[in-house]
This record gives sequence, C-alpha cells and structure tokens, in this order.
Amino acid sequence: MTNPKRRVYTVLGFGLVAISMAAIFIRYAEAPGVVVAFYRMAIASLVLLVMSRGRLELNKISKRNLVLSVLAGFFLAIHFASWISSLSYTSVAASVSLVSSQPLWVVLFSWLFLSLKPKLMTLIGIIVAVTGGILIALGNFSGASAPVLGNSLAIIGAISYAAYLLLGRVIQKDLSLSSYVLLAYGSASLFLLPLPFIFKFSYFAYPPNTFLWIGLLALVPQLIGHTSINYAMKHLNPNLVATAVLLEPVGASLFALLLFKELPGIQTLLGAAILLTGVIITVRSSEAGT
Repeated sequence: MTNPKRRVYTVLGFGLVAISMAAIFIRYAEAPGVVVAFYRMAIASLVLLVMSRGRLELNKISKRNLVLSVLAGFFLAIHFASWISSLSYTSVAASVSLVSSQPLWVVLFSWLFLSLKPKLMTLIGIIVAVTGGILIALGNFSGASAPVLGNSLAIIGAISYAAYLLLGRVIQKDLSLSSYVLLAYGSASLFLLPLPFIFKFSYFAYPPNTFLWIGLLALVPQLIGHTSINYAMKHLNPNLVATAVLLEPVGASLFALLLFKELPGIQTLLGAAILLTGVIITVRSSEAGT
C-alpha cells in the first residue's frame, strides 16, 4: 500500500471512530430527533463557515454542482431526521445496525447510476456484513417503544445516506471537499430548520447539557467523522467505504458497554463477528480491483 493510500485509510479509520460516538452523544442529549438533527447540522455548518472565512470556490461552483450539492444536503437531512428519530423508538444497536445497511443501496445505486458493477466477492462480502447487522438488530429489541417504526426510520436513513455518499463522490470530481461539505451541510440545516416547528417541538426549551452534547455531536461525529468519510469516498472504491462504515455498530456497542455498562448478548456478539468478516471480504476484494 502506497503512502497516499495509507493516509486515506488512516483518515477513514479516525472517521469511523468519530461516527461511532454519534448514538452515545444523541442519547446524552435527550431531545427530539428533529431538534438534534437541525442543531447538529447548523452548528457544523457555522463552524465550517468560520473555518473557511466565508470563502467558496465561486469560479468552480457551476449550476450543476450547486444543484447536486443542495440535493446531497436534502438526502443528508432525511438521513439524520429519520435515523436520529429512530433512536427514540428502537434500541441503539438495532438503529445503528439497520442504518448501516446502506452498502446494499450504495452497490445498487453505483451499478445503476455510475456503471460500477460490483465483483462477485464484493457482493458476497456485503451480504455477509449486512446479515451480521441484521442479527445484531434482531437481538436488541428489549426496551424498544415502537421497534417497527424505529427500524423503518433507520432503513430510510440508510437509503438516504447511500444517495448522499454517491452524490458526494460525483460532486468532488469538480469541487473541493471543503466547498462541497459546506454546501451540503448548510443545505441540510436549512431543510431541517422547519421540522421542529412542524412537529411542534421547542427550539430552545432544553437544559444546557443538551446543547453541550449536540455541540459535541456536530464537532466529532459530523465534522470529523462524516467529513473523513467524504474524503475517503473520493479516493477509494465507494463499495469499500460504505461497507467499512458497517463497523459503526461495533464501535457504538463498545462505547455503550464502556459508558452505559450495556453488555451485548450472544446474538449481538455473533452478529458483530459476522459483520466484521463481511467487511474484511469486501475490503480485500475491492482492494484487489483498484
């Protein structure tokens, strides 16, 4: 592996650790999902705007790139609104595992829209990994208030995230990562802005700790985690990156064990082992083709 590629894998690794903290921060925030989603994206967008000092590559932002970036922000808004809301109705492990089923959708969309036909071993690896994720989900329904609704929202989050990832890969061929994520995150926050009002949730009636955890959510899983994944999506096979994101349920479960003393059951551990096996198969088969 060359040094540039090693750097990309290192960035992806840090990104995976960062996004694994998301469900933990959301649980600590204790606020409605659409409220958390809006502030997460609004804070991330403001930080990016300050860091860029308001500079965008105006000469490179064509109408096509602008429209596609806003569309990516729309799918990102759907992803966070549905997935974060799902955590109120089903377990952390089930929600995170099901939302991580997006490799199936990435493969399908890549095949349909990017003419990236997956190799047989890549498909086998993804199927094995998703099977592990399903086992994790099915073993963690205890305490869920409305698992069917929560799991459905998590699946919607998976589909919308797959669309967001692939749009980012297309857009970054002509636009820098910093300009793209600022446009996508900013658009997502605008799409999310009216949702608390529509669902009759307060924008401000929460304790200071809620905003502290949402701030950490914006800085760590969003700015570090998702931006790192966008970077890797530009330089690596999209099927590889999407399947590597399946490690998030494992990371989230480890953080839950350390912070909440939530010991995974046998079925969860078995699912994690199968999931990791699928990730390894997919990584090796994708790497062999690059």
